[in-house]
Amino acid sequence: MSDNNNPFGGQFGGNSGQYTTSVQYGGAEPAKAAPGAAPDGGDLIKDTTTVAFAADVIQESRRQPVLVDFWAPWCGPCKQLTPLLEKAVKAAGGKVKLVKMNIDDHPSIAGQLGIQSIPAVIAFKDGQPVDGFMGAIPESQIGEFITKVGGKGNGAPPVAEALAAAAEAHAAGDAQTAADIYDAILAQAPETIEAIAGLGELLFEAGDAQGAEALLATAPEAKKDAPALAALRAKMTLAAEAAALGNPAEFEQRLAANPGDHQARFDLAMVQNARGDRHAAADNLLAIIKADRSWNEDGARAQLLKLFEAWGMTDEATLAARRKLSSLLFS
Repeated sequence: MSDNNNPFGGQFGGNSGQYTTSVQYGGAEPAKAAPGAAPDGGDLIKDTTTVAFAADVIQESRRQPVLVDFWAPWCGPCKQLTPLLEKAVKAAGGKVKLVKMNIDDHPSIAGQLGIQSIPAVIAFKDGQPVDGFMGAIPESQIGEFITKVGGKGNGAPPVAEALAAAAEAHAAGDAQTAADIYDAILAQAPETIEAIAGLGELLFEAGDAQGAEALLATAPEAKKDAPALAALRAKMTLAAEAAALGNPAEFEQRLAANPGDHQARFDLAMVQNARGDRHAAADNLLAIIKADRSWNEDGARAQLLKLFEAWGMTDEATLAARRKLSSLLFS
């Protein structure tokens, strides 16, 4: 996509000069193991069970970040990801620990945390889930994730810096600059999933759902189900569902008359999410879970997990709601 046919040209006022990024590509040197670190990973890597999860993950994460790798023997992508994870954790020299959980043998923790597909990696700090990703991501992205969770090392690769700058511009309301950065990335590396998803989200927010769908269709066939793209599709689906619900005032009136009207609370959460009030939407779904976990066959939790997917695993509302959900499930 060139500057001449950028669909954002002229649509947004922005502060383009505030986000200057040189989009270059090339890997950074791998992090060196800390002096004295065991060459084979030592106690940095271990398997866990349902019984040992609290000690291995919750308690241990109060001392240092712990990555939990949810996997299964039949999962092909898991077999690709786990060796790369182990290599990256060893190279990080003690910044993080890796705990592996076979969901075939120990399914309950994954189910309670809303892990719906594997491989999935969740980072814990101070006893709480704080970040994560799904799918067999490249080795370079694993290193970036560990750097983000465990602390800075030798610096992120330039493509990651460009993506971060685009996200910063987007968060600051400068859609034009964010679009320009994503456009520059895609001009040099058109299969960059994060850039496709980022630019697609900007199009969707600008009211161009058709353009967003067209951009999603450009993703390589092997990566069409990547988490970032799935999140955008989920967001678009949720918005369409919420648009059909009607006036939120009706649900508020029903709740005022009967706070136990879970369907009204559920529908209100859907509308709140469509309007961008993610924390309120999550809180209403969590209220249903707390009051009646079995309502609509655990429908409130299932919907909350859909919201997590739509918002992204690193979104502030996702992290806050996941912590509250974890407290409800494990308390």
